[in-house]
Amino acid sequence: METLLLGLAVLACPVGMGVMMWMMSRGRHQSGGGWPDNVRSGPPGQVAAPRAEIDQLKADRAAQRHSDRL
Repeated sequence: METLLLGLAVLACPVGMGVMMWMMSRGRHQSGGGWPDNVRSGPPGQVAAPRAEIDQLKADRAAQRHSDRL
């Protein structure tokens, strides 16, 4: 009897995790799945502004390296 309870205690976590994963998977498929389109892509300027800033920083770094060589 004691080994049966010990075995159930050991299996409780993995079985519970499997059941939760299965339930979450079912919920995602029923609701249309995944992230909404507006969350995945975001507003157009939200990505363009940081990319422009990164390009500007790269250009500044390249100019600084060029002036250091002279």
